[in-house]
Amino acid sequence: MDSVHNPDRFMADLRQILSQGRKRIGVLIGAGAPLSVRVDADGKLDPNGQALIPGVDALTNQALAKLTGAQATAAAAIRATLPAGGNIETILSKVRLLQTALGDTPMHGLDGEGYGGLGKAICEAIGEIVGASLPGGRTPYHELVSWVSGTQRAHAIEIFTTNYDLLIEEAFELARAPYFDGFTGGHAPFFDPVTVAGNDLPPRWSRVWKLHGSLGWKSENGGVVRCGGRECSELVYPDHLKYDLTQKQPYAALFERLKRFLLTPDTVLLTTGFSFRDAHICAVLGEALAMNANAAVIAFQFQKLADEEPARKLAFEHPNLSVYAADAAVIGGVAGPWRPGDLPKNWGEIRASFWGQRNDEPALLLGDFASFCRFCALSYSSDLARSSEAAAAVDDVDPDPVVA
Repeated sequence: MDSVHNPDRFMADLRQILSQGRKRIGVLIGAGAPLSVRVDADGKLDPNGQALIPGVDALTNQALAKLTGAQATAAAAIRATLPAGGNIETILSKVRLLQTALGDTPMHGLDGEGYGGLGKAICEAIGEIVGASLPGGRTPYHELVSWVSGTQRAHAIEIFTTNYDLLIEEAFELARAPYFDGFTGGHAPFFDPVTVAGNDLPPRWSRVWKLHGSLGWKSENGGVVRCGGRECSELVYPDHLKYDLTQKQPYAALFERLKRFLLTPDTVLLTTGFSFRDAHICAVLGEALAMNANAAVIAFQFQKLADEEPARKLAFEHPNLSVYAADAAVIGGVAGPWRPGDLPKNWGEIRASFWGQRNDEPALLLGDFASFCRFCALSYSSDLARSSEAAAAVDDVDPDPVVA
């Protein structure tokens, strides 16, 4: 990598975008986000505690551990046939295939109906694990909502998430900040794809789009309703079934909303906690970015650039997708390490919000969801204008950033 990228320059531009309220901004939140919320054995915030909601590998182990009898045996047999033991998504996908294909023929002790029961049991187990509530105190979700509701906007903030938990909804409601999630009604709110496709609501109403489904959703009378609690766990894990499942409501409307958002001129989508291993979402991103050169995606990745191959690949294919990893970045299709310049005047505290030490190495910190949310919340700093001007004055070998 011969080129270098100065993080001060790009973070100054991003801070202006986050604070001004003029651009169309979306945030894609992946499974890595809840890992930044740590709690102790009593459920209280503790930076040295356990993740409030585990990652995919731990979630797989914990969910399967809740199974018993023939269901546990069948799940273990399926897992043994998958590369590297699979994960909860690939296991559940195979369970659903067997449910459809077997009929009365048994396999691993269960027939088609038995695999239907196994799929339901796995979903219920997952619901118990991801149904955690936000702990007391200030969490990254609170800070993200503070940024969202902190200024008057020309366009609503749109939050897309692959997560099933209700943490972002909780944060909006605790802040008394209005949002729309595609459902309307009072007694049993029903999914309304027509409203999802439109922009009739005022900009102060943020949008929350649960791309893979959510706790609290259930099927009723041929449609989907929101029951208002965590007891419903009709979850969908789009793996090789995703292209079939996302043709059905509400998934078709939600994926179409993501595509329409990216096809709108002058939009920026920020991703956090997203691994870029979901082929269907990556296909939507790639197609939309190819069609709309005026849209930009900035992917904040936790690991080093060499370890973020799915994101790197998409960034090399689409120059309006930038990858900001811990040690390096791909910007405008050019990979290069981060190299901060001379510290501009009034910029020290601001730089500390995105640049620091991780594992005894200098790193861009925003791949961590907590740091990302804090950076967004701090974008309203009173020193913003003069600090940004100072950062922009730093000599820099980079081209103008995509989001400028």
